[in-house]
Amino acid sequence: MEVTHLFVLILILGKSPVNDPPMHFYDINRCNYFASEIVKRFGNYKYYRNVPEDHRATAYCKPVLVNPKNVKVYQ
Repeated sequence: MEVTHLFVLILILGKSPVNDPPMHFYDINRCNYFASEIVKRFGNYKYYRNVPEDHRATAYCKPVLVNPKNVKVYQ
């Protein structure tokens, strides 16, 4: 069985993880790019504290050890 380290994008909205299906990347920089882009908000929020807690987004990349043949891996 071939396993390798990949990076999985973790997205949390409010207090709930939203990772179905998870996005895996070979490159941490590519994963971080999507993590950064996915939490951007467009609207007329003057301050972050005005955003309801269940709409707040956090995204980060976590290293995982998986078989790349068993998951979709993004370039």
